[in-house]
Order: sequence, then C-alpha cells, then structure tokens
Amino acid sequence: MPALFSLEMLYRIPAVIIALVFHEYAHARVADHLGDPTPRYHNRLTLNPINHLDPIGMLMLWIARFGWAKPVPINPMNFRGDRRRGVILVSLAGPLANILIAFVFMVLRRWQFVNLPNEHLANLIFIIIFFNLIIAVFNLIPVPPLDGSKVLASLLPHRYDYIFAQLEQYGFLILILLIFSGVLGSILIPAVSFLYNLLFGLVFLII
Repeated sequence: MPALFSLEMLYRIPAVIIALVFHEYAHARVADHLGDPTPRYHNRLTLNPINHLDPIGMLMLWIARFGWAKPVPINPMNFRGDRRRGVILVSLAGPLANILIAFVFMVLRRWQFVNLPNEHLANLIFIIIFFNLIIAVFNLIPVPPLDGSKVLASLLPHRYDYIFAQLEQYGFLILILLIFSGVLGSILIPAVSFLYNLLFGLVFLII
C-alpha cells in the first residue's frame, strides 16, 4: 500500500475528483434530460466537486482505495416514456462518462508523448485514465447499490423486483466481501485491461 502522502497519492486527488464528479454529473444530466427534476432540485447539475463528493467516501478512497461519492437522487416516476428504460439510461450514463473521460485523456496522453514530454504530466494523465476505467467497470458490477444492479433489475421481469429490494440491504457487505476476498480484483483487472487496450487501439487508429 503506498504511503499516504507519496507523489502517487497526490496524483490521485485530481484523478479521483474528475472521475467521481463526471460520473455523478452524467447521472444527473441524463435524469434531467428524461424529465426528472430531482437532481436539479438537489443542485447536482453542476461540475462543482462540493456538490458531488462525500467527505467520508473520499477519505476511504485515499486510505483504502475504496470509496464513494454522494449518489444522485432520482425519481423514475418523473421520466418521460418507459421508466425502466430511463433507469437503464441514467445508470449507464455514469460509467459511460468515465469511459469517455478515459478516452479523452488517452488522446491527450498520446499527444503529450509526441509533442510535450513531461514525466509528471504523463503520470497524472495515466492515473486519471486508470481511475476512470476502474470506476466505470466497478460500477457496472450487478451488486446493489452499483449502477450495474439497477441495469440488471430493469432488464429482468418485475417478479424479481422483490429479490433486488432484499439484496440492497446486504449490498455494501457483499462489496466488502468481494474486495477483501480478492474476487473483485480478479474481475476488475482483466476487465479494465481489456477496456484500456480497446480504447488505446481506437486512439491509435485516430491519431
């Protein structure tokens, strides 16, 4: 585990803030676009980190590499059209925003290596890419309260709603178990590596 005040840990501050803020902002923006004013009422249609970051969640990310932001409150009853489709779109918006941010910084990293060599900038950009991909993949795991569980619950027949409602009570404990058992790492590492290589190949084709 790296020292709490190492250079690598200092790189994490902007990386984590960018990843979490854009993730939550994307949830809020899509929900608002679908007709739900709840995120707007809670001042979540902003890129101001203060409106999105949870102090305890940030502290845990800093110390234990496991943390969270403040969830964006939504009310699917306000969605125009199919509510389940709306929940899926809102849930996927966060991880997709992280993948987009990772892609943008991959483009910057490739341009930076070619035109403006700088070790510290390269390391910062890499960590921003890494954290965005980690958060994207992590949130797609179908365990409550992660985005993947909302997508799965919306795709399954209504008779499974009760099961997911019950599972939400133990979601946090399940995540802790996955983390400390090493199962989560065995899922995240290959998935993030695959996504990184896929985006890198796309960047290589473009630039």
